[in-house]
Amino acid sequence: MTSYLDGQRWLIVGALGMLGQDMVAAARGAGATVEGVDREGDRILDVTRYDDVVDLLGDARYDVVVNCAAWTAVDAAEDQEAAAFDVNAVGPQNLALACREVGARLVQVSTDYVFAGHAAAPYPENAPLAPAGAYGRTKAAGEWAVRAAGVEHYVVRTAWLYGAGGPCFPKTMARLGAEREVLTVVDDQVGQPTWTVDLADLIVRLVGAGAPSGTYHGTSQGQVTWHGFAQAIMAAAGLPARVDPVSSAAFAAKAPRPAYSVLGHEALRAVGVEPIGNWQERWVAAAGWVLGAVPH
Repeated sequence: MTSYLDGQRWLIVGALGMLGQDMVAAARGAGATVEGVDREGDRILDVTRYDDVVDLLGDARYDVVVNCAAWTAVDAAEDQEAAAFDVNAVGPQNLALACREVGARLVQVSTDYVFAGHAAAPYPENAPLAPAGAYGRTKAAGEWAVRAAGVEHYVVRTAWLYGAGGPCFPKTMARLGAEREVLTVVDDQVGQPTWTVDLADLIVRLVGAGAPSGTYHGTSQGQVTWHGFAQAIMAAAGLPARVDPVSSAAFAAKAPRPAYSVLGHEALRAVGVEPIGNWQERWVAAAGWVLGAVPH
């Protein structure tokens, strides 16, 4: 890979998470000097504590800060919205204000849950926000906080993430498929399965292109239901389990799930950055890594 980030210093917040691990690798692979922090581990940062964020960023000369930290327990957020708000809204605000003071660019990773999920065509980047649940509300507030801070920023929305570095839908389905003859998976939610490696690469390319501040969508192209994705997972894993379709009503989830989570990519194309490829092609490339067949 061309080292077009040579000389840049990057800080990855949430570096131990599924996306954070691949973000560290992608930025280093592009030539940046990369440091990582998380809520645990060798280097700890609590993004909800403004003084801690200011102290960390004030002591270093970071060019780019990527915030991969988030409260992602969607159902738990319904009962603990204040705690989710601290991580998903107050944290990004603290990072944005500190980045503005030191002249760093902030990449805030957001979600399809900021939309209601009732559309019939891919959501454009400027579609009105209408979150249906607590998780979406807190992530929408985080977007607003970053924009309001007046910092150079990219809000990058993603969805249906999977990767080798953490729990995810493909790993769960492969485990269940090895244990059972028949699986039931919802067939009335549509989205874009997205590999964390591809999202990290997109963020690196977005920064490397010097794209203007704004909102961009970091998902694979195409679309599929969870049921269709589960079938692709069984095929990739070589498992004979049958996958039967079922409606979302069959699962008593506390938080509402968007029925339609397909995001458009025109903002990327407008600044000359190629979106992530089709979800099917990318799953073929990712399957061995994610399911453990290929060492990493």
